[in-house]
Amino acid sequence: MKRPAFTHTFYAAFAILFIVAGCAAKRVTTWTTSDQPSAEIEQLRKQIKAPVFADREFLITDFGAVAGGETKNTEAFRKAIEACNKGGGGRVVVPDGVFLTGAIHLKSNVNLHLSDKATILFSRDSSDYLPMVFTRWEGMELMNYSPFIYAYGQKNIAITGNGTLDGNADNEHWWYWCGAKKYGWKEGLGRQNPARALLHDLNHEQKDPKKRLFGPGHFLRPNFVQPYNCKNVLISGIKMVNSPMWNLNPVLCENVIVENVKVISHGPNNDGCDPESCKNVLIKDCYFDTGDDCIAIKSGRDEDGRRIGRPAENHIIEGCTMKDGHGGVVIGSEISGGARNIYSFNCIMDSPDLDRVLRIKTSSSRGGIIENVFMKDVKVGTYREAAVKCNMFYEKPGNFIPTIRNVWVENLEVEQGGTYGLLVSAYRESPVENLRMINCNIKGVKVPYKVDYVKGLKMENVVINGERMVLPDSIK
Repeated sequence: MKRPAFTHTFYAAFAILFIVAGCAAKRVTTWTTSDQPSAEIEQLRKQIKAPVFADREFLITDFGAVAGGETKNTEAFRKAIEACNKGGGGRVVVPDGVFLTGAIHLKSNVNLHLSDKATILFSRDSSDYLPMVFTRWEGMELMNYSPFIYAYGQKNIAITGNGTLDGNADNEHWWYWCGAKKYGWKEGLGRQNPARALLHDLNHEQKDPKKRLFGPGHFLRPNFVQPYNCKNVLISGIKMVNSPMWNLNPVLCENVIVENVKVISHGPNNDGCDPESCKNVLIKDCYFDTGDDCIAIKSGRDEDGRRIGRPAENHIIEGCTMKDGHGGVVIGSEISGGARNIYSFNCIMDSPDLDRVLRIKTSSSRGGIIENVFMKDVKVGTYREAAVKCNMFYEKPGNFIPTIRNVWVENLEVEQGGTYGLLVSAYRESPVENLRMINCNIKGVKVPYKVDYVKGLKMENVVINGERMVLPDSIK
């Protein structure tokens, strides 16, 4: 049947609107002054708000908890959290003392609050983190041991206070699972390597994540704190030590604040804070001294990251101090969902065991778009490899060429650099675009810059080893 003329006109108009909208959605930001990202930061800051809790307290000792570090208090924590949640919310209070426990699962409207001399000491018995839960491990979904503190699909949750979370991991407990001899592994002990390879296969094959059953016998270490698919998350004031793996790992969360937290943990893969596929995140006034990246922004690995398709977006990193670590502010490598609008400023970094200041790591097995990365007013004592590094060849290649664009670094001061000032390793068909360094002073590096494929690279008033950088036309 022939459509009326007005119908054709309608569809044509709709098609034009669709195309225009699509073009607008793909418009790429290119900052021309730092006032633009600074204004974006202030607008974003207004959107990130701490959760508010009812004025009620639920003392864990009223639910049977016993201090001393010998008695397992898993059930007491569960009962106190349940009562707080059902009672309309408030604070579950951990008083002074050492309280041993297995997994703690937070619920909506619950603030787990540690008094100044309180320590939550986590069990070394892996069975205390069963039954398995739905989680992510290195950016891949699966059923595995529960993270030590876990929440799924909850709203308004917090961990606060000046007490300590002690993961109780060392070379004889948890760390050797990574399979490295320097962390205690030796022949005859279990190791993660076969399970990690299997999880990669299941990810590539896109098997149902809830049927990817790991846990006992697979040696995939649980993360320390992982709120998953939660809204309004606050982690404030606490000290974290001796994590089995990643320390703070919010996944698919929105409105997250991490402030005044101190992370000191030097085990394998002991990243400080890894927000993964999260939106609207503030990491402020924290201290990181870690066995891996201090802060690593992530969005899922390979097929899982692309299937879920949730970028890491709108992150503010402010006033933090970084000591040891593979990188200070890092984006990747599990970044298949992409990352955008990542702002870091007023930070201090200083350690011969800190490898990089700003690190973007991805690969063609990851893919994804990393864009709008802003760093300003960062003071560095020393680092080992590169002040700024963009690497598209991290781990094995694939068929998904990544994109890195619009990276702005301003007022970076380095007293004693490492090997490189700037290091870029990219694909010819996907050069790093619009990378700009402004008013930077980097002393003591061996090689001022080493770059291959870039487009729109600019250095304005950048001094390296006392010499103002003037780039040749061949690499601009």
